[in-house]
Amino acid sequence: MPDAPPHPAVPGRSLVSRRALVEVVRAAVLGSYGVTGLVEPRLRRLGIGRRPIRVTLRPALAVDVRLTIAHGLPVAEVARQVDSAIRYAIRRALGREVGAVTIHVEGLAAGPFRTADEGTPRDGGAAGDPPAGAAT
Repeated sequence: MPDAPPHPAVPGRSLVSRRALVEVVRAAVLGSYGVTGLVEPRLRRLGIGRRPIRVTLRPALAVDVRLTIAHGLPVAEVARQVDSAIRYAIRRALGREVGAVTIHVEGLAAGPFRTADEGTPRDGGAAGDPPAGAAT
């Protein structure tokens, strides 16, 4: 006997706002290893430029992201990981595939960095090194 689907399909329609999609993308990007932040173009502060995350829905779902990464990490690897994280997050949230993901690396940032969950500086030391300022 074949397994029944866990949730039977229900006819209808659901709507997701562009702002909700941007937040899904933001969480995926900032949760990626090596990303130090999103970059808001200078002209944006004057009300002219673009936002750091741009989502277009037509003709296909596309994402455009501007970010900075930590100095010393391979840029291509970080960008590939961010691409994968964005595609996974949207696929999981919407059940829809992403057409194109464009990643603009606007710069490299030198540490120390503060992580959102730790609240402590992250200096990019080797694995197993005690955190900066820790007693040895």
